[in-house]
Amino acid sequence: MTEADFSFLRLLLQQRSGLSLTADKRYLAESRLGILCRRRGIADLEALVRQLRLGRDPGLESAVVDAMTTNETLFFRDQTPFNLFRDVILPERLAANAASRSLRIWCAAVSSGQEAYSLAMLIDELGERLAGWRIEILGTDISAEILEKARAGIYSQFEVQRGLPIQMLLKHFQQVGDKWQVSERIRAMVTFKPHNLLDHNDQFGRFDVIFCRNVLIYFDVPTKVKVLEMLTPRLVPDGAFLLGAAETVLGLATKLTCDPQHRGLYRHAAMAAAPVTTSPAPGLRPRPAIAAGALRG
Repeated sequence: MTEADFSFLRLLLQQRSGLSLTADKRYLAESRLGILCRRRGIADLEALVRQLRLGRDPGLESAVVDAMTTNETLFFRDQTPFNLFRDVILPERLAANAASRSLRIWCAAVSSGQEAYSLAMLIDELGERLAGWRIEILGTDISAEILEKARAGIYSQFEVQRGLPIQMLLKHFQQVGDKWQVSERIRAMVTFKPHNLLDHNDQFGRFDVIFCRNVLIYFDVPTKVKVLEMLTPRLVPDGAFLLGAAETVLGLATKLTCDPQHRGLYRHAAMAAAPVTTSPAPGLRPRPAIAAGALRG
């Protein structure tokens, strides 16, 4: 790939997805886009860039973005945020929303769906205690292809072994050949929609909890700022915003602030001075940590 072609691709990816492709990732572009060329019958990377420069095939542009987007995810990834959701955030939101009996969660950059389904399984554990509640979990991603996998909820043996406790596998999945499918009940709790985090999101309304984990790390600083500015208005005033362990809002967002007690959890800065109720709702008590390697031998 020539330097000019690589520069063109970097600009295209930045404009279309916010992805910051650094010079040391050139090999990654050549590898992933080489596979795309073979799949589409395009002679080589030079021919691919030639077609992209013409700007006549939006589908090809989307395919390039899909190919370069990192879709790494797993059930209960990093464990701590899910324990935090179960033991602190969920009881807090159930108490705050007792009158409306509704709970809305957004999993941004959801990839193949494991994060959203992990949250749905934790909520489902409450059983009859949530009878009459309206639970909405929205999972969005820029890749239409990966969202099809998320909607199907079908995962390989390797994928379910990565972080999913054996008791949840047996309770919430059915075996389909040599793969596993999330139960219809859990799938019904989650809606998946295509969305670019750089685009307007007013149509989604506001959420009690927003998960935007392990995505900001792929953006440059101006793009991180823009994404946070787009997401923050979608959070209810006393809601919870979660980032990945290697991410922060410090120096990037003035309207969000760190929760002093919980790493990776952020609140509206305007609400920071107000005390947060974290005692469990009736019938809900903290439980031991999820065993991340429960299936591993």
